[in-house]
Order: sequence, then structure tokens, then C-alpha cells
Amino acid sequence: MASSLPVGPDPGLIARHRMLSGAHDSLTIVPPGYTPSGGRIVPPPRSGDASLWHLLSPKWMTARARSAQGEKGRVARWLLLSCIGLFFWAFAFGAVYRVLSYFKGVPEIGPLLAGKLLGVLLMAFSSILLLSNIITSLSSFFLARDLDMLVSAPVDWLKLYGAKLMETTLHSSWMVLLLSIPIFAAYGLVYDGGIGYIGVVLGAYIPFLVIPSVLGSAITLLLVNIFPARRTRDILSVITVIAAAGVVVLFRLMRPERLAKPEGFRSLVEFIAILRGPTAPVLPSEWVQQSVMGWLTYDVDPLPMYMLWSTAAGLVVLGAMLHRALYPQGFSKAQEGAQRTIRTKLHRSGWFDRLWPFGVLRRELVMKEVRVFLRDTTQWSQLILLAVLLVVYVVNIKFLPLNGEGMSFLIVNLIPFLNLALAGFVLASIAARFLFPGVSLEGRSWWLVRSSPLEMGDLLWAKYWVGTIPLLLLALLIVGVTNTLLQVSVFMFAVSVGTITLMTLALGSLAVGFGTLYPRFETENAAQIPTSFGGLMFMMTSVCLIGGILMLEARPVYSYLYSKSVAGTADPTEMFTGFGLAALLCLTMTFLPLHLAKKRLEALER
Repeated sequence: MASSLPVGPDPGLIARHRMLSGAHDSLTIVPPGYTPSGGRIVPPPRSGDASLWHLLSPKWMTARARSAQGEKGRVARWLLLSCIGLFFWAFAFGAVYRVLSYFKGVPEIGPLLAGKLLGVLLMAFSSILLLSNIITSLSSFFLARDLDMLVSAPVDWLKLYGAKLMETTLHSSWMVLLLSIPIFAAYGLVYDGGIGYIGVVLGAYIPFLVIPSVLGSAITLLLVNIFPARRTRDILSVITVIAAAGVVVLFRLMRPERLAKPEGFRSLVEFIAILRGPTAPVLPSEWVQQSVMGWLTYDVDPLPMYMLWSTAAGLVVLGAMLHRALYPQGFSKAQEGAQRTIRTKLHRSGWFDRLWPFGVLRRELVMKEVRVFLRDTTQWSQLILLAVLLVVYVVNIKFLPLNGEGMSFLIVNLIPFLNLALAGFVLASIAARFLFPGVSLEGRSWWLVRSSPLEMGDLLWAKYWVGTIPLLLLALLIVGVTNTLLQVSVFMFAVSVGTITLMTLALGSLAVGFGTLYPRFETENAAQIPTSFGGLMFMMTSVCLIGGILMLEARPVYSYLYSKSVAGTADPTEMFTGFGLAALLCLTMTFLPLHLAKKRLEALER
């Protein structure tokens, strides 16, 4: 049936109103729904008709307003970020480029090795993305501050799901995306991917990011419907442990150490068959690897790309259906308060009494940090995940092929030195999760701390030592266990212990310093703090610091090991210079960030 509503002003109706106005020329009687000039008023759209961009626009306008603020030192911050970012990208690109160039020079099996390397990296990225999306979706879908208004308004449920899903994907995937850029760039340049390679990577990587986002959001939705959201944070550690255990099982089923020992296969044909076979045929990481390497090796197969997009589309549909059925009940449960057990006080006995030489103020600051850590289950419960990751790390070290042919004294002792880079990266990741958010977790109570006569230096040093001492014990445990498994010499054991000690002190200072220079007091989820601007700066600076330390120590370590392998004598001047500069760099990075952080806190408004 055709609509009977008028599409424009009725001239007769307007004329009759003008006649009724008589001699009152200054009075204009306007029909309902029209302007004084005769134009029709278009009513605003209903809330349920709001577009997806309309729901996302507040986040965009907030980010744009923050970037447009004339904050002091903003240009210097971006210049510093650009320099560190370019250096980090160049370092990652150079390392991957060297490895791929070597693989390309190996006939027959070179592209197969490159594909295996890409598959392992993508599988690591997918596990990181899944865990990150589980944590991020809890805040985006259930604990965000704008949900009270959005859920109470007549907003279409599908558009709300799409907006929050995009927000979750962006918050949890941007760091992995930045890490992937130099890797894919190296693959494209080594194997001459061409312009079409960019489209292939984008076409494969977009669904690769969407799939873990949908799965993580669905897992969180199911958990919230079983437990209240503020209690769900307490059991997320269980989910992360299960996921980490799954990754461990998957890596052990892959047995990547076999690829480093070709002599363990019965024939070359069996070795090539292992390389040609899929690593994990049912995982999206394998489909991305097949799509990318298929393009680079001129063996294009549309099936992996189809599997990526069809799986992502199917999961989005299933996730939307699950959201429509369970989200109202889950959001209602999310408003329930968390159960908390209030303890009167910690027992001031034992090790607490041993802090008396530091004075009452410093002792109470240390105890405050300990109490905050123990009361926040989202912090200490992640130690379970940390333990699982350390087991994975040690097990992989144990399976290194150090007893095969060609493993000389020099190579066996150089591997523990290179192991310091991986151990340093693990420590930096832990520091980013536990030390970096220290100042930001003060939250709304920061005004109380700032208005007190408390010295900011005492507060920073308390946060530093409470986080760094356990980190140092963990670092010494990692190095001690791995060096024992690797059966290194006394010299390398001493170098490893000394280097990891100074490196840990510097990494802890960098974490507290960057967390203070770029605080986020208004954060809704502590898990999002390390993924901020300051978190990215800290991780890139940490990688540069680890690389700088190893570069300074590489020459004296190599000279000493080479002299021992050929019955010679190492140059003491060279060793003193290399180790001295490395120690000086670590000490500088220990005191300088905390000094700058103290100046930053003193400059904040009370």
C-alpha cells in the first residue's frame, strides 16, 4: 500500500494559517512538522537505527581529541616513539631477512623451511591473540563504562555486537599486527612477492585476526553466564593455563627439534616429507602460511584463503547468535558485586620485622604494594600461567640438539649466551605485566597519594623493589636451570648470571619508569595497561636494551671461547672494555628511568 503521508508542505494549509494570522504580520503560525520557511522537519533517527559507525564514533572522537591536545612534550614523545619503533622494526626485519636469505640459498628444502618458520610464528601469534581477546572482551562487553547507556537504549543487538567485537579486535590485535609487519615485509622482499603480495597478506591476515576475537568473546560470554563478570576475572587464569597447556601439547606433537637434526630421519625423502606436510592443518595459522607461501613460491591454492574467510564468517554468525541468546543474562550478572574477604591486617612477624632498618615509611610502602598485589586476584592468579610458560621454556631448552654432529665446544657455549636474549625477552614481558602498571593501578586514589607529604622517590623505589626482587629471583632460576641442562662452562655460567642480574635490574627500572611517564589512571582493566602507548615504548626499548647488552658482550665472549677451543689466550683489554660498557649501560638504564619518573610524578597536579 502506498504511503499517504505528505512528502512536502501543503500550500493550502500554509495559506489558511496565514489568513488566520490577520494583521499580525509579526506572528507566524507554523504547521506542526514544518519550519517557518515552509520546509519539512526531518525527525532524528531512532536509537535502534543507529549505524555501526555511530556506535564506534565516540571512541574515535576520544582518540582524536587526545591526539589534538597541546600537551607539553607531545612532539618529543612521538619522535622518540618513531625512532625506537623504526629501530625495532629494522632489527626484526634484519634478523628475519638474514634467516630467509640463507633458506633461499638452500635448494629444494629452503622454501619449505621458510614456510615452517612462518607457521610456527603465526601459531605463536594465534595463541597470544586468543588469550588477549579473552581478557579484553571481558572489559569491552561487560565492564566498559558506556555499556550502561548502550544497553538501556534501544540499540540494535547486532550492531552492538559488531561494535564491541571490532573494539575488542582492535585493542587485542594491534601489537601483534605491528610485530607482523617486518616479518611479512622480509618474506616479500626475499621471495619477490610483488604488489599482489600486499593484497594476499591483507586478505589472509584480516580473518586471522577476526577468528580469535570471535572465539575469545564467545568464551568470555559463556563464562560470564556461569559466573559473575567480576568473579570471571578470577577464573581467567584457569582458561589461560588450559590454553597454554594446549599450546605445549601442540608444540610437543609438532616436535620442531626434529628439523634441526636431519640425521635422525631414515632418508632424505622422509625429511622432505615432514617439511612438506602441514604443521597443524586445522588451525588458521596454517592456512595463512599456505596462502602466503603459495603466492611466494608460485603455487597458488585458493582453498586456504577460502577456509580463512568462510571460517571467520561462520564464527561471526555463530558468535552473533550466541550473543543474542546469552548477552542480556550475562550483562545482568556482570552488574553483581564481587565477593571480597576483608582481612584485618597482615601479620607483622617474620620477614616484616626484618624491614625495620628501612624506616616506618618505606616499610609501610613496601607492605602496601604487597597487600595490593595479594588482594588483586587478576594479578597474582597469572602466576599460574607464568609457571606454565616457564615449563614450556625449560622443556624446549632441554630438547635442543647439542649432542649431534658439528656441535663443537664453541657452539655449545655460544648457545647459552644467545639464550640470554630469549630469557631477557621473557623477563621484559613479565615486567610489562606486573611492574609497568604499578603507578596506573593507583587509579582514583592517586589524588590521596599526591596530596600527602610523601616523597615520590620513596613511592617509586618501593614499587621497584617489590616487583624487581621476585623478577630477579626468577631470572636467576631460569638461567641456573637452563645452564645446568646445557652443561655450560664455568666462564659462561658466570657471564650468564652476571648479565641476567644487571639486565633484570635495568628492565625493572624501565618498566616502572615508562609506567610512570605514561600512566593510565582511568583504565577499566589492568590487562589493557601494558598494551598502551607507554607499554609499546617499554617493550621496544627493552628489546633495544637486550640487543645492546648482547652486542657489547658478544666480542669478548667469542674471543674467550675461541681462545679456549684453540688453546690460545683472550685479550684482557677487550674483555674488560666489552663487559664494562655492558655493565655501564645496565646501571644507566637502572637509575635514569627512575629519576625521570620521579620528576614526572612531582610535575603532576595534586
